[in-house]
Amino acid sequence: MLLFAKSLGASATVLGLLGGMMPLLTIAQIPAAQFIPRIGYKQFVVGGWSLRVVFIFVMALIPLMGGFLDNPTRLVLLLAALLAFNLARGISSCAWLPWITHLVPPGIRGEYLARDQLCMNVGSGLAFLLAAGLLAVAPAKWGFAGAFLFSAIMGSWSLVFLRRMPDIPIPPEEAQGKGPVPWLALAAFPPFRRLLVVNVAWSVAFGGLGTFAVDYLKSGAGFASDSVLLIMSVSFVGGFFSYWLTGSRLDRLGSKPVLVFAAVAGALTAAGWFAVSSHLVRPTWRATVPLSFALGLLNSVFAGANFRLASVIVPAMGRTHFFALFSVVWQLTLGVAPILWGLLIDALAKQTIHTGLLEWNRYSWYFALSAVCFLVMWVLAGRLQEPKAARFEVLLREMLVDHPQQLLTRWLGRS
Repeated sequence: MLLFAKSLGASATVLGLLGGMMPLLTIAQIPAAQFIPRIGYKQFVVGGWSLRVVFIFVMALIPLMGGFLDNPTRLVLLLAALLAFNLARGISSCAWLPWITHLVPPGIRGEYLARDQLCMNVGSGLAFLLAAGLLAVAPAKWGFAGAFLFSAIMGSWSLVFLRRMPDIPIPPEEAQGKGPVPWLALAAFPPFRRLLVVNVAWSVAFGGLGTFAVDYLKSGAGFASDSVLLIMSVSFVGGFFSYWLTGSRLDRLGSKPVLVFAAVAGALTAAGWFAVSSHLVRPTWRATVPLSFALGLLNSVFAGANFRLASVIVPAMGRTHFFALFSVVWQLTLGVAPILWGLLIDALAKQTIHTGLLEWNRYSWYFALSAVCFLVMWVLAGRLQEPKAARFEVLLREMLVDHPQQLLTRWLGRS
């Protein structure tokens, strides 16, 4: 989608809007949450996700309209279709988290969420490879149209499995009570408030990384569109490996040390992109592929730990509204961040300064500031409240010392 918009002449600000539109429109969960008790979890999700598939079919037609519509008009149509798609998604997704919380027992919730990220990354990685193949062998308009059509078909197929999931009756304590919802009181609940603050910090730091990594690879480093897709597809390989990194540890050690790990690893990843974009390191495949891998790993690690911690600290009373507020704060800042970063990148388009080996251009400034935001998140994540959570040092020792020793012992025993 970003590459198609770039081919239509989209600026960094427009790319930021495209990258941020999906999380921005989760704000629709706030007014939508009150209707869940009347409709039910399953019907609410199936209805909204069916509607969003319709708009993907609409998007598949836009690349083929170049014969009678100019690029700015097609860009407007793309924005309109994405607006409708993400609005339908935003409204319906408020029922997803409470539904999953009831279906998955607390003792295996971390393991389940890690497997969920694994499956999502496998599917997304395959989709990226298919899109790269289409753009490599077909004319641009047919390549983009084919990629979007494939997405629509897969979205339709996913509804078959979604309808097979068991529905759960709405518990009385989660049903809408009388009077207005005390949103400020929900946000003031201490463990929940600290989690919201960490989500804001994460969203600001990570919100534009995927979008502007694509923009940098295409415009800054000069990679072809199919090469950009191949490089970014490696991010889903990173997400795939997150299952073995943190999956079983989430339920044993807790979410807090994993969130601290995500902050530290995020700062290092942003610093790596800074090194490439500032020409301290040449922007080659060897340099960019590991950074793409790290993006996917970070996203999956954070998402699994974040969802799990929310399910642990949110009270049963008013759970639907707690989850709606949680998703909106997280996703809203995740949506605003790339737009603001895009404005900054456009503002610095003609500002290039050389200091020694470093080139301070619009991309290197962005990645450097992102790394600083991750360091702020690191401090905030250390203040999270979670019952029986292990210290970050325990997680680090298990990943870097204990687990490698166990693997080495097994290998030596077999040999």
